[in-house]
Amino acid sequence: MSMELFSGKVLPIEISDELKKSFIDYSMSVIVSRALPDVRDGLKPVHRRILYAMNELGMTPNKGYSKSARLVGDCMGKYHPHGDSSIYDASVRMAQNFSSRYPLIDGHGNFGSIDGDSAAAMRYTEMKMAPLATYMLADIDKDTVNFSPNYDEREKEPDVLPAKFPNLLVNGSSGIAVGMATNIPPHNLGEVIDGVVYLMDSEDNEDGAPRPGIRDLMKFIKGPDFPTGAQIMGTEGIISAYTTGRGSIKVRAKANIEKIEKNGKMQIVVTEIPYVVNKSRLIEKIAELVQEKKIEGITDLRDETTMKGIRIVIELRRDVTPQVILNQLYKHTQMEDSFGINMLALVDNTPKVLNLQEILEYFIKHQKEVIVRRSRFELKKAEDEAHIVEGLRKALDYIDEVIEIIRSSKDDDIAKAKLILRFDFSDRQAQAIMDMRLKRLTGLEREKLDAQYQRLMDEIAYLTAVLNSDKMVRGIIKTELKEIRDKFADPRRSEITFDATKMEIEDLIADEDVVITVTHRGYIKRLPLNTYHSQRRGGRGVNGMSTGENDFVESLFIASTHHHILFFTSRGKVYRLRAHEIPEASRTAKGTAIVNLLSLAQDEKVTATIAVKEFKDQFNLLTATKNGIVKKTSLQDYDTKRSDGLIALTLDENDELIGVRLTKQDDDVVIATRLGLAIRFSEEDVRAMGRTARGVRGISLRKDDYVIAMDVVDKTASDLELLTVTENGFAKRSELSEFRIQGRGGKGIIGHRVTSKTGPLAAVKVVTADQELMVITDEGIVIRQEVSGISVQGRSAQGVTAMRTGESKVVAVAKFVSKEEE
Repeated sequence: MSMELFSGKVLPIEISDELKKSFIDYSMSVIVSRALPDVRDGLKPVHRRILYAMNELGMTPNKGYSKSARLVGDCMGKYHPHGDSSIYDASVRMAQNFSSRYPLIDGHGNFGSIDGDSAAAMRYTEMKMAPLATYMLADIDKDTVNFSPNYDEREKEPDVLPAKFPNLLVNGSSGIAVGMATNIPPHNLGEVIDGVVYLMDSEDNEDGAPRPGIRDLMKFIKGPDFPTGAQIMGTEGIISAYTTGRGSIKVRAKANIEKIEKNGKMQIVVTEIPYVVNKSRLIEKIAELVQEKKIEGITDLRDETTMKGIRIVIELRRDVTPQVILNQLYKHTQMEDSFGINMLALVDNTPKVLNLQEILEYFIKHQKEVIVRRSRFELKKAEDEAHIVEGLRKALDYIDEVIEIIRSSKDDDIAKAKLILRFDFSDRQAQAIMDMRLKRLTGLEREKLDAQYQRLMDEIAYLTAVLNSDKMVRGIIKTELKEIRDKFADPRRSEITFDATKMEIEDLIADEDVVITVTHRGYIKRLPLNTYHSQRRGGRGVNGMSTGENDFVESLFIASTHHHILFFTSRGKVYRLRAHEIPEASRTAKGTAIVNLLSLAQDEKVTATIAVKEFKDQFNLLTATKNGIVKKTSLQDYDTKRSDGLIALTLDENDELIGVRLTKQDDDVVIATRLGLAIRFSEEDVRAMGRTARGVRGISLRKDDYVIAMDVVDKTASDLELLTVTENGFAKRSELSEFRIQGRGGKGIIGHRVTSKTGPLAAVKVVTADQELMVITDEGIVIRQEVSGISVQGRSAQGVTAMRTGESKVVAVAKFVSKEEE
């Protein structure tokens, strides 16, 4: 129980009730008076008090630096009784050019570093207001904002600053309150001002004209602009944050791959890092990953950062692909970091999550109030001054009589009373006449008074017009904003990878055919189709890629850069990438490790791939396994953006996926085995199943035999043939009519006679004569030739030499492309 003194009585109350009340009071104090910024000036109370204290102390840009301790003491003693360290830390951050996009304090001395070094003690450092900060306090002495008593009611402090620019967006804010937090990224000053001007211009539109939306504003405000630069990956998170007030963006370090002239080795040079990332810790993390052999191929790591900018140099071994190492660094270190946006600010002392347009509109509303209050202040001042000048002019008209009244009066009060009685002056006019110096009696002074009076009347007319015209108020705000933009705006530092306000990323990628290869050890690459030229039957091919020891190409296929590539894995899962997201490499390059592109689990490998243009429900996805199991599922079931993949099918133990094909509901299916057997059955024999189902028997296998290929037959097409290729380079075409339709699950018939000379069957494809054949060996040799160059033989023939493979060049994969598709 607790005791409370109330009206002279001691009343017992429940401690739980007292705790609730006290905690709510504390929470509101933290929310309103400490952790959250005001939407109007973008400042928390400590930052507002620091700037106001600097202004009161005369620590302005046109004066010399003053000791930081002087500011901290004055601010703490008058406005912010929360400890000197909190005030000094806040002022230091306002001076750091890597923390604030546009620092409001000009610091002199050691103010810390991006490596996490702390600032020197306040007795050593000096500071003053930065030039931009003067616009935060401009006209504060003209009754533009409300003032409230300070904590001990001996001083007054502003409730908000006039803030001539949208500081909440320009410098951002972060803070943790009770039960809520804010995290607003900084933005480019020029872009934000352009957005505000555009929003105000829209108020001049005719009635009924649509108001601008978020997408319209994003034509000007592209996205956050961090003081440390770096790259913002995509705009999905930006659009979400600007629309709802919440979102998440990925920020990547800016890195270049350079060649070292003296030894020919490659190096990665990092010149910009994500916002609030500690550079020294980043370097330590990279070194740690190298020591633990989680990243292999780095031979040297140096920090060559100077006053000119960041420069982290990562030297690489000759045998590694720089892009692979760079992708690993993005994955395992803060070279790629997420920035969670939560645009929470105080609106009328109430926390509110705001979208981009709301923040700008609250700023405009605040500026209108500031301009109106300033105009009222200046109007009153001008009217008061005009009133005095009017009295002086009248006095000069009767100067001899005025002088006589003053000379004949016993004292000042009597003289003033006589003047008021005789000329109907106000008390202030009479006092001004009494205080007038004799030099004001000259003719030149009379002309000055007349000119001054006319100027004041013009000013009064102008200010009156301003107060009666919202359009004029908007014009003043726009003029002042443009002045700030012209003085302080600078180029954007953070690069946004593509502009989604105008187009999707595919619109920036040429729609062209490419060859994609996947190796046994999990390397993938993309290269232009025209890399490989057509050759005659029996050609030796060209070196397609360097696979390294114990590696060979398992899959080679043609796709458009706009296609989705589905990757099916040994664990029965499916992952998705756009073809253009696969790094392009040279013809002989090894490629990029798939683990750097997909979130594969340990020991999980890609076993089948397929290119898909759209996920339409009129298509099915047919899968076949090594043990002869087939499954049909609607293509739409595989439409997902999940980075951790989807379950694609359930695999038996010691089974694996060997092929995936699209079907149109009424196709035929051809399955071929390593020993040259083939079966053809109707797709309708395979009922549609769920994505996670096991499937049904497609072919019954003999001992030591397994499925090596599966393809589909479009029954509406004509002149279709079945092309078979063996491991030793023998190939033939056979009429599809030779392969009668059987029931699903049969043993099949001979599709290609395999011998020790031909080697086992390697690939099967339903083709037409106008297509082309691409064959690749386990040593990376690729040959491209016309299908029409392969002879037509019976299904039980052994074929002719399509590629001279030699003793060790066994064909691993054969895929095909239509001439019409190129």
